[in-house]
Amino acid sequence: MITRSAEKLLRLLAKEFRSVAVVGPRQSGKTTLVKSVFPRKPYVSLEDPDERNQANNDPRAFLARFKNGAIIDEAQRVPALFSYLQRVLDTTKKRWIIHLNRK
Repeated sequence: MITRSAEKLLRLLAKEFRSVAVVGPRQSGKTTLVKSVFPRKPYVSLEDPDERNQANNDPRAFLARFKNGAIIDEAQRVPALFSYLQRVLDTTKKRWIIHLNRK
C-alpha cells in the first residue's frame, strides 16, 4: 500500500470525533486506507445485498451488531441508516468510520 498523507489526518480525526466520514471517488483507495488504519474495527460493506437488506429492514439490529462501532462501507446505499446512527452516536461511546463513494 502507498503511504497516504490522509492516514495521519484520519487517525487524528478518529481520536477527536466518534464518527469520521471518508469520502472520495471510486477506486481511490478509501477502503484500503480505512482497513489499514483501523485493522481491529469490524468492516461491513453495504454493497453486499444481505447486509444492505438488514440495514434497510432493521437498522437498529444492524448497528447493534457492532459493539464498539465499525467501518461501514458504501453507506450512501442506505441513507436512512444515518438517522439511526445519529442516535447511537448521541447515546453511546461507540466509534464509527463511515465510508462513502462520490459519484
